[in-house]
This record gives sequence, structure tokens and C-alpha cells, in this order.
Amino acid sequence: MIISILITSFVVLRILSNPLGNVFQKQLTTNGNHPLLVNFLTYLLLSLLCVLLYWALPPQNFSFDFWFYALLGGIVGATGNAFLVKALEKGELSVMGPINAYKSVIGMLVAVLLLGEVPNFWGIFGVGVIICGSYFVLDSKDEPFSWALLKNPAIQFRIWAMILTAIEAVFVKKVILASSTAYAFICWSVFGAFFSFLLLQFYSISIKHECKKIASTDFSKYLLLVLCVGTMQFTTNYTFEYIPVGYALSLFQLSSIVSVLLGYRIFQEREIYRKLIGAVLMMIGTVMIILLK
Repeated sequence: MIISILITSFVVLRILSNPLGNVFQKQLTTNGNHPLLVNFLTYLLLSLLCVLLYWALPPQNFSFDFWFYALLGGIVGATGNAFLVKALEKGELSVMGPINAYKSVIGMLVAVLLLGEVPNFWGIFGVGVIICGSYFVLDSKDEPFSWALLKNPAIQFRIWAMILTAIEAVFVKKVILASSTAYAFICWSVFGAFFSFLLLQFYSISIKHECKKIASTDFSKYLLLVLCVGTMQFTTNYTFEYIPVGYALSLFQLSSIVSVLLGYRIFQEREIYRKLIGAVLMMIGTVMIILLK
């Protein structure tokens, strides 16, 4: 009973913290902060907090699987989050959030290929509902829905972010199984910071130069972003410990409704009712996929 209450509480926190973090990411990038710098500083600040967490944990001998999947998770996680921040810089929050519902579809396809988990009627029906919902989210009077819309850089960045973070979720689960929720969180933060730093070097971006552009009013947004991202990842890890990854990802898509509402409230994004209908449809689709269990 207590475990069920904790899981429900963590799922709710995950649903709320993710879109709130997206708000701060979008505010920082639209205020002139480089997306890759926002990505790096988020991981770096979390890593500094993890120093305290590490010393509070009992020592543990880590297996090869732990380091292998932690390394892979760091690579795809840092890259996926960088794509996400870039997508939020260029696109609308009310569109970027609901697109993430396709994570459930990706998870199901990977399960078919790697695990032989062939979907039943509810799974296939759920995919169809998600696709229908995406039409309402992506379609607008100014830019009607078409396949050409996928050429939109913001949409492309968001799709890559979704694919990479869906893969990352599997690696995070592997790390949890090889250690614990807390150690998985530490590895996620530290390896994320390391590979985010490498991304800055790869694109020849000067950290010192970009940090000078940070306005004093942005400091509080960075702290709130770190709080949201830290809460999001820790609650994700805890949920993965008790719920299969595919079903957990489906539950997390409830945050798409929050994304639509925040996009309307904070950034005055238009056609809120149409996008809300689409977000609800996509959410229903994810519930159908959950019924595969």
C-alpha cells in the first residue's frame, strides 16, 4: 500500500516537473542563452549536488554492466536533452510536449524487434489514436498539417530528442538493476555533464564566452530548472524500479496536457483548444498501449 502511494506520488511529480522544466529551458534559450550551454549547466549543477548524495550512500562494487549502460545512457541522454532544448528554443511548448507521446510507439516497436512482444488490438489501436491526436496538435490555420511540416527544424529536433531519450530510458533501467535508484541518478548527472561538455567542444562553443551572456535575472531560472530536472529524473528512476519502462513512459505522457496549458498561459501560444483535444487523444492512445500489460 505504501509503495503504491509512493509510486503514484512520484508519477505525479514526474508529470508536473517535466513540462515546468521545459518552460525554464525555453525562457533561458529565448533570452539568449545557448541551448548547449543550458544543457551543460543543468547537468553540471546536478553533478555538484550529487557529490553530497554520493557520500551519504553506502559503498558498492559496480559490475561491468553498470559502467557500460551508464556510459551509453550518458551519451544518448546528453545528446537527446541537447536536441530537446534546441527544439524548445525554436518551437512552441504546446506542440513540443505532446509530440513526446510517440515515445510509447517507439518503445512498442523496439519491443517487437528486440523482445518479440507483438502488440495486440489495444496496442495497435493506441498507436492509431496517438497519430490522430498528433494531427490536432500539429495542424494550425497558419501552417496546415502535412508531411512537409516534418521539415520544420523544431519538429525534427524534438523527434530526435524523443528517440534518444526513449533509448536512454532503457539504459537507465539497466543501471538501476545493476545498482540502485540513487546511484543511477548520480551516474545520469555526472555522465550527462561530461558528454554535454564534449558537445560544447565539438561545436567549438566557448563556455567562458557564453557564460558572460547570462543575465543576472537568469540565475533563478537556472536553479529552478535544476530543481525540475533533478525531480524529473529521480522520480523517473524510482518509477522504473517498480514499473516496466514502456508502461512508465506511457503514464508520463499525461504531462502533454500540462505542456499545452503552460504554453498557452506563459507564452500566449494560440489554438489552445485544438491542441488540448490533440493532447487528450494522444494521452488516451498511451493508455491503450498500457493495456498491453
